Amino acid sequence: MLTVLNVHERPLPAPPEAVGALIDSLGGEEDRLWPPEWPPVRFEGPLAVGVSGGHGPVRYVVSHYVPGQWVRFRFTGPKGFEGFHEFSVERLDDHRTVLRNTLVLRPRGVRWLGWLLFFRPLHDAAFRGSLDRAEHALTGRVARPVRWGPYVRLLRTASARLVPRPAV
Repeated sequence: MLTVLNVHERPLPAPPEAVGALIDSLGGEEDRLWPPEWPPVRFEGPLAVGVSGGHGPVRYVVSHYVPGQWVRFRFTGPKGFEGFHEFSVERLDDHRTVLRNTLVLRPRGVRWLGWLLFFRPLHDAAFRGSLDRAEHALTGRVARPVRWGPYVRLLRTASARLVPRPAV
């Protein structure tokens, strides 16, 4: 079985504690990480190991959580997607930190096609948007904001009509 490794990261001019606080806000009332133009991240309770959640049709459970440093989500849906995605912080020096989103996915059967044609373009756009949101939260601006291409705009329009948004 082939495995997808998909990484998005951005160095930010802030200490790890400030960047980690963005991770800790994920899915909460004052979420400063997830971009508002995407289906919101929702959890069945406060961010903690064992809590279920998701965004749009993607479902997961928090499998690991170190407040202010790292959170990992194990996929529980859609069916045929096995793996995880995570946010982590890495100190570069006293004034710079990398915020990283890592996805490791093993799509089964025809899910490979779904990943390539549907989920990957949307995933890439959403998680680049989360890095923009983090940069804005820490600096008040975004040096190079993500731009959606025509295919991502088409997929967003189609998914709004076709993909149900399950409640958590």
